[in-house]
Amino acid sequence: MSKMYIPLIIMAFLWGASPLQAQDWANLGRYREANAQLGPPKAGEKRVVFMGNSITEGWVKVFPDYFTSNNFIGRGISGQTTPQMLVRFRADVIQLQPAAVVILAGTNDIAGNTGPSTIEMIADNIFSMAELATAHGIKVILCSVLPVYDYPWRPGLAPAGKIIALNALIKAYAAAHGHIYLDYHSAMADERQGLPKVYADDEVHPTRAGYERMMELCTEAVKQALSAR
Repeated sequence: MSKMYIPLIIMAFLWGASPLQAQDWANLGRYREANAQLGPPKAGEKRVVFMGNSITEGWVKVFPDYFTSNNFIGRGISGQTTPQMLVRFRADVIQLQPAAVVILAGTNDIAGNTGPSTIEMIADNIFSMAELATAHGIKVILCSVLPVYDYPWRPGLAPAGKIIALNALIKAYAAAHGHIYLDYHSAMADERQGLPKVYADDEVHPTRAGYERMMELCTEAVKQALSAR
């Protein structure tokens, strides 16, 4: 056994995962079975895949009917950063052959969940996902990162300004490449450029009211994307 493998076993034990699970850094196994069961779209079917983190994952749990009734497919994984999403983008988006993809990503990068990232690095990963989708004929909806004043699990990072800077890059890229920019931030931010408690108890993860506001905006963006096909 190599010296490098021993720490991996120890870390996996501490995290409650087997060594093999610990090596699935992008969590490609999370939706593998669900993707296989889904199969290819039927004739005339217009699927929409939602790629994201805990905000997307929680959305499916809080409002499952919104997804099933609209042929939306949730592929959010809690805690994920943009490089992890980029790794699983083919398996969890492209191979499902959707008509459109809604990409909501970047807040966990700013929180440093998988290490330090610059705003440009985060944007590059989001843009790479958009370019993969475009190459496969998938309409792209790029979401603004939701406002955050402070992360409860990583306090003191002052994320509000960083999120605004990242959103500016996403908005400019969407305009330059003909993608839809879905601006949650402007519609939900408070005077601190954070997410008020009416929309999120912990000021990060949406409440029912927060998701309802997001649905108002998202539904219109998806209609626009599908009508353009």
